[in-house]
Amino acid sequence: MNTNERYLHLLSRSYPNIASAAIEVINLEAILNLPKGTEHFLADIHGEHEAFIHVLKNASGNIKRKVNEIFGSTIRESEKKELCTLIYYPEQKLELVKDAEEDLDDWYRITIHQLVRVCREVSSKYTRSKVRKSLPQDFNYIIEELLHERGEDQDKAAYVAVVVDTIISTGRADAFIIAICNVIHRLAIDQLHILGDIYDRGPGAHIIMDTLMNYHAWDIQWGNHDMLWMGAAAGNNACICNVLRLSLRYANLATLEEGYGINLLPLATFALEAYADDPCTEFMPKILGNTDSMDEHTKLLTAKMHKAISVIQFKEEARIFHRRPEWQMEDRCLLENIDFTDETCVVDGVKHTMKSCLFPTVDPQNPSAMTPEEEDVMQKLHHSFRVSEKLRKHINTILSHGCMYNICNQNLLYHASVPLNDDGTLKEVDILGKSYSGLELMKYIGQLVRSAFERDTPKEKRTYAIDYFLYLWCGPDSPLFDKSKMATFERYFLTDKETHLEEKGNYFKLRDSEEVCDRILDAFGVKGDNRHIINGHVPVHAGSGENPIKAGGKLMVIDGGFSEPYHKETGIAGYTLVYHSRGFQLVQHEPFTSARDAIMRGTDIKSTTQIVEMSTHRMLVRDTDRGHELREQITELKDLLYAYRHGIIKEKQK
Repeated sequence: MNTNERYLHLLSRSYPNIASAAIEVINLEAILNLPKGTEHFLADIHGEHEAFIHVLKNASGNIKRKVNEIFGSTIRESEKKELCTLIYYPEQKLELVKDAEEDLDDWYRITIHQLVRVCREVSSKYTRSKVRKSLPQDFNYIIEELLHERGEDQDKAAYVAVVVDTIISTGRADAFIIAICNVIHRLAIDQLHILGDIYDRGPGAHIIMDTLMNYHAWDIQWGNHDMLWMGAAAGNNACICNVLRLSLRYANLATLEEGYGINLLPLATFALEAYADDPCTEFMPKILGNTDSMDEHTKLLTAKMHKAISVIQFKEEARIFHRRPEWQMEDRCLLENIDFTDETCVVDGVKHTMKSCLFPTVDPQNPSAMTPEEEDVMQKLHHSFRVSEKLRKHINTILSHGCMYNICNQNLLYHASVPLNDDGTLKEVDILGKSYSGLELMKYIGQLVRSAFERDTPKEKRTYAIDYFLYLWCGPDSPLFDKSKMATFERYFLTDKETHLEEKGNYFKLRDSEEVCDRILDAFGVKGDNRHIINGHVPVHAGSGENPIKAGGKLMVIDGGFSEPYHKETGIAGYTLVYHSRGFQLVQHEPFTSARDAIMRGTDIKSTTQIVEMSTHRMLVRDTDRGHELREQITELKDLLYAYRHGIIKEKQK
């Protein structure tokens, strides 16, 4: 029996006779001719959970557009606004409605009919089977009936009316409304692509991860900030220090303490003792939002903790840089370059004046050595990260849903860059004595990252993999960083701002070139006339006129600055790229106030849509990667039909 015949025998277990195989061919052929599902692309969310969740709920403004198209001028603008808010936040909005409505049954009746129309519209491009799978168990039959029975059909109008009235009379209206709103959310976005950086700066990365763990279809291309948290979870002490430093820098401890239960008391106690007489001026937190949210005592404590963990970070990084000389990063061990007598530091061979030179835990004779107290603090922090069950679950989810890159429907997705030479050719990067570039580099890094979490990885390789998280965070040839250096030390301690500059790698210098983008796409095997690179990482300065669409439309950069610290810099609050059956739309968002404002006052994220690229024909499932898979399945099923009809394989009864 040859390989093909063995495969057909296996396939016959699922389709045991001509009838079952033929029905599946008919079904798959029909699916190929449906419009492609809507893909959403988000990048650099940075812990802004309320804005992220709102964008999911309003599908980047798509639900509002659907409501406007369906109801037009038949209902008032205020009513459309109220309906959208109900769809986004059904539980909370229902409580407000019940307090205000005099004739609640009438409101239920009108609203349920409106929600059914919206749900019917967003479900129109899917098979009944797919829609059925998205329905909640309690109401699957009722919603399916309402979706496929139109009230304008006089023969069925009474039937539909009785179904709705019975939902209300049995006290199930609230539950039904919540259920159908959730179905609308689910069907409005077919696939969600996260192009990295869920973590840091904002207060709710753990809430974003909780949301994603329950989301129906998503993938992630790891970002440098995600990698930092992955390294911390794997036990890389330098990554742990960086995570803590960034959290203290932005006075954002919610993810650490409330999300993951990280115990910061040992660090606070140590910082108060070691830096008792240090004003820690350079380490005062950047407080976002309400500037009165932190009293002076807490600010000073945060600053002392911030400086304490920063100094420990420089020491932990030096340990790894000295252990890995092949990285050529020992010049970043800047504590070792300080002249404590004249309070200067040598950077790139040049002596620079320091803002301050108060280092009570640094031994001038051995600057990178940890004190016993620092070792004790680090041991406790390391333990706290390693035993956090929720952090482990979230990192495992990131590992299972992501990698360094993804290719989907002729689009190449990655967070930041592909290392390039000066002439735009792919740069060879050495890892463990072997050179990798382009696709092979991304693949190998993905494997190396996973090996850090696998207990059966040989000890030497696993140790290297755990160390390598630091290189991915700040190494010059890291596809997640791709700059000359990370000037953390210089920004804190050196007065000369020239030392603060981080020169961008060749990818960022050359990415406007169509030739360079084509070379990258070719290297990754992305084919087709309408292929693209989509990434984030570097905020687009839309406020000063920078265009996120580059290289003649072949590259789309969708980091518009979700995170609040970027709003002044970028002039906006993030991009969402939407890829539906008619082409690409880039949605530019203004800052989101809060979920509370959205519920109480019906505020929405104000979004501007830019048409990036429209197709000459409406794209169908057959035009997608999924369509290619389905066509292969159809070919195999037709081979099985041939085998049945010619007696090669015998039919079976179900």
